[in-house]
Amino acid sequence: MNAIPLSGLARRLVKDKLISEEVAQQAYQDASAEKSPFVSYIVANNLCPSSAIARAASDEFGTPLFNLSAFNMEMAPKDLVDLKLVSQHHTLPLYRRGNRLYIAVSDPTNLRALDEIKFHTGINTDAILVEEGLLAEAITKFVEANDEPLGGFTDMDDGLDDQNGDIDETPIVRFVNKVLIDAIKMGASDIHFEPYEKSYRVRFRTDGILQEITRPPLNIAGRLAARLKVMSQMDISERRVPQDGRIKMKLSKNRAIDFRVNTLPTLFGEKIVLRILDPSSAQMGIDMLGYEAVQKDMFMHALQQPQGMILVTGPTGSGKTVSLYTGLNILNEPTVNISTAEDPVEINLEGINQCHVNPKVGLTFANALRSFLRQDPDIIMVGEIRDLETAEISIKAAQTGHMVMSTLHTNSAAETITRLMNMGVPSFNIATSVSLIIAQRLARRLCTQCAEPADIPKEVLIEEGFTEEMLKDTTLMKPVGCSKCSNGCKGRVGIYEVVRITPDISRIIMEGGNSIEIDDAARAEGFNNLRKSALVKAAKGLISLEEVNRVTKD
Repeated sequence: MNAIPLSGLARRLVKDKLISEEVAQQAYQDASAEKSPFVSYIVANNLCPSSAIARAASDEFGTPLFNLSAFNMEMAPKDLVDLKLVSQHHTLPLYRRGNRLYIAVSDPTNLRALDEIKFHTGINTDAILVEEGLLAEAITKFVEANDEPLGGFTDMDDGLDDQNGDIDETPIVRFVNKVLIDAIKMGASDIHFEPYEKSYRVRFRTDGILQEITRPPLNIAGRLAARLKVMSQMDISERRVPQDGRIKMKLSKNRAIDFRVNTLPTLFGEKIVLRILDPSSAQMGIDMLGYEAVQKDMFMHALQQPQGMILVTGPTGSGKTVSLYTGLNILNEPTVNISTAEDPVEINLEGINQCHVNPKVGLTFANALRSFLRQDPDIIMVGEIRDLETAEISIKAAQTGHMVMSTLHTNSAAETITRLMNMGVPSFNIATSVSLIIAQRLARRLCTQCAEPADIPKEVLIEEGFTEEMLKDTTLMKPVGCSKCSNGCKGRVGIYEVVRITPDISRIIMEGGNSIEIDDAARAEGFNNLRKSALVKAAKGLISLEEVNRVTKD
């Protein structure tokens, strides 16, 4: 890397030993390549605390440091500076006095931003130094508060001629973009665009529950479908068969979101569903997933083994993919070769060889696995074991010195074993290859701002499955609802049944035991089932009893 003479704030940070010169050089080049402000890059990558940068900038340029957290954002001028300029230059207009506009910046040397704002507004600008962390948060809130709501698009067909379909595309483009961005902000996992005979609706799946967001005019249904298909690189002239596509939306210099898109011809037009694939969900780390301490230790121990099979099971939307990706991230080191066969590849992971299964051309899970075994693999991930051929090759790999991770669609750990048996896999092979099974669900987490104690008789709680020990010094909580959440819930937490294949369980498998016998053995070994794990979460106040009953059964 060619050294670049450091100047301004970068030089001051090095002088104060807040970062090394090598880090500053690299950060300067990376920030320039990403067209990101130097300070924003430093803070976003945790290279230096934003408070330390702010103090250094204040000393270097003799500029007083303003506490942005004490500023009332409602005083900020709403329509004076274009939101694109605010986001592009990472600045924020605070207030105007006469012919001077005061702009919050985290880097006083960002003169280009001040000049461009002055050019577009015709008002002289002055910089006010603020802390980068507070500035980034304030900019996000400012853009959200002043962006046009979805309701502003419901009249987009006013004055349009339905017969000739001559609709201005600009409102359609803005509407679709707004829906996608709002879905990301709300933490939705899926977006549904649904045409009916007399109406059209858009729904988001948030925390596992669908909710209606808006009802755009019915006569623009075709235009909405066309716009989404163009964005997804589909054939817009083909409306008779389902199509699959993908959209990549860049939200900032350092964050992009992928959407997996599917169209389905229905009676009244094409229904389009978008699955939101956030790469950051695969980077959360195991501590964020909701494993109990003992369950986490078993998972980590299984991951560190040189060979064996880890199976993650549960219905669609139960978080199996995130669990697998979390495990892969833990294992992803330069010293190992990791290959995955997925249908489809949902999240791109740097350093992992991901293969998109395509049965139409003969690239099945089984064929991909055979190829992996000729590519010197250490770790193999199979998106799903669907048939005997895939199961047999996966088990062979696990028995011959490879770590194999995969998923099945079953309801519990015990049923996973019997599913493999029903496929035709010999019991001996299952017992000697499978090392850990994780059955999981996702439960809606209670909002910490508004949840309140639930008055439930102790007798009822005992009937639900709580033990006397679990109820000691425990207060169950119930959802209420506030402006910070959705019906009293915000986010989701994993509920897990983690079962290690012990010698006793192996013996039952080799004897051809059924799921009831395997489940009883797992309980005898002390492994919590899904119901017990959910009750533990409820006892900790993380989820409600109603949610326990929704996601688990006795």
